[in-house]
Amino acid sequence: MLETSARLLRLLSLLQAHREWSGADLADRLGVTPRTVRRDVDRLRELGYPVHSAPGTAGGYQLGAGAQLPPLLLDDDEAVAVAVGLRQAAAGGGVEGIEETSVRALAKLEQVLPDRLRRRVGALSSFTVTMTGGIPGPGVDPEVLTELANACRDSHILRFAYRDHGGTVSRRTAEPHRLVCAQRRWYLVAWDVDRADWRTYRVDRITPTPPHGARVAPRRPPADDLAGYVSRGVSTAVYAERATVLLKVPLERAAARVSPSAGVLEAVDEYSCLLHTGAHGLDVMVVHIMLMGFDFEVREPAELNDHIRLIRDRLDRALD
Repeated sequence: MLETSARLLRLLSLLQAHREWSGADLADRLGVTPRTVRRDVDRLRELGYPVHSAPGTAGGYQLGAGAQLPPLLLDDDEAVAVAVGLRQAAAGGGVEGIEETSVRALAKLEQVLPDRLRRRVGALSSFTVTMTGGIPGPGVDPEVLTELANACRDSHILRFAYRDHGGTVSRRTAEPHRLVCAQRRWYLVAWDVDRADWRTYRVDRITPTPPHGARVAPRRPPADDLAGYVSRGVSTAVYAERATVLLKVPLERAAARVSPSAGVLEAVDEYSCLLHTGAHGLDVMVVHIMLMGFDFEVREPAELNDHIRLIRDRLDRALD
């Protein structure tokens, strides 16, 4: 009976992994006869799995959709991928009403996972902060993501190669604290050991270089609001020129156009909000603010108004 049950699970896994199988291929994979495959398919149907079959040499078996959702078999990477998707949806994936359902689904998934996977999923759930808004960023290797999450959870010294904006690669040693995500863009907040300061790293630029270091006592985080901390770091603090402008639109309308990586928004009243942002130069700053499409007033620096006048005059001359 145990052998039959294990074979049924193996058969179910094969049917879920491939759109259609011939009876001969399934028999070969399972090491049984085609007749045994037919009996096992009948057992799966009795358990509620809608296995469709077509006769003849061109026929085969295919797992279809049924009236009820039967149990699914996931391999390790698939389970972690589902957990990542559920975690982002639970934190606000942009689909109204899905957050609570995602939390319940994630809880069910964690309950039945083996310990080795539960720890990976738990790390992603406990050591990830979501920064909503923004446009999709570069893809991140899920293995790197889970390795960083595990390091955050276990408070292990992390060693990695980091590629900066200009493409220069440097070796880093850090005490990881949390992962922060903004849709597909992920950041690692960590204490840089060599620089003796908190740093924010783009995860898509990180290449872990194990073996990592020993476990250390967790440090006090650089801010209570890590999403805001990362937003300020990547949109403002990293640039040589910084500005604060008053946008003459409600915060909600501005947030629909200004991503967390483009600036930090602060409500003023129901009609306006402040934008804190940065750029490599004041001319670039003017264009950056203008492209948001809102009326605005410069609060600081005063020099930004001079650059606005210069660009205005340049545009006037272009129209003459």
